[in-house]
Amino acid sequence: MKSSSLLAVLSGIIPLVAPLSSFAQGETKVSMKIDLVAWGDTITGLTLKSERSGEPVTAQPFRYTKPISYSGPAVLEIHQGKAAPASAEAAPSAGATAPTPTNLATVLAERRKKDPTLVALAILPPASTHVTVLLAPGNGGTFQPYVIDDDPTKLPYGKLRIHNLSPMPIAMRCNNKAAQVLKTKESFVVPTQNKEVIYELAYQENGEWTTQENNIATVADEEQAQLVVLKSDASFFTSQDGSRSGFLQSVILRRNKNQGAGMPEISEAEKAAMRDRAKAQEREDEAKANEGRTKSK
Repeated sequence: MKSSSLLAVLSGIIPLVAPLSSFAQGETKVSMKIDLVAWGDTITGLTLKSERSGEPVTAQPFRYTKPISYSGPAVLEIHQGKAAPASAEAAPSAGATAPTPTNLATVLAERRKKDPTLVALAILPPASTHVTVLLAPGNGGTFQPYVIDDDPTKLPYGKLRIHNLSPMPIAMRCNNKAAQVLKTKESFVVPTQNKEVIYELAYQENGEWTTQENNIATVADEEQAQLVVLKSDASFFTSQDGSRSGFLQSVILRRNKNQGAGMPEISEAEKAAMRDRAKAQEREDEAKANEGRTKSK
């Protein structure tokens, strides 16, 4: 999915986050762990404007690395380059625009006039202890943040949260239960059976449903796991021969309760299997289309 389509999907959304009425104009202070994850290519040299200025970090494509300890305003400033400590500057003036989910791009443009190292603004849930911030490509070297509340009260250990970040509805049938339809930006939490979630994924395009894959996701008792379904042209999902892993892509982000973040669950073998399933599905769809054309003659 090209960057313009991606921005259309993510523009102005902050799911799983407390209402903005819980803080005024970004003045509420929060303290939490933050994982920065790139939606696309690797992003280097990122820093958070906080009360404890740290070393630059790198956001890896669809992969957790080392979480960052953050203390500062609930409106998070992400810089590419060294950010000054939050306490080093005065609070926003009375006439300054208050950040909301729908005007973050406008506020970002205003603040970048004074500090061009600022590349993203994200509104953090005040009561959370841990969040994931997915950084999608934006305009002019900026990034569009997608904030996921990973507080254990929102995502218990040993369960799987499924996100639809694709631009179309999807249906997920998990552990032989009734299928659940997810519109773009929606998510739900699934309990495991014997530490597994057996799922079937289908997507809806032009009013027609197409099954993409049947798969198994394992989730250990001490893990937080998130299956993200998206449509991405990121090189992460492209093999050396240039083939893609299906019409939609999926990746599982894992965080271990005791050891921190882990690698995404998508190996080369799994990529190959996904490509094989996608090609088989394409052949089946083409056969059905040919059959339909023959009957219509």
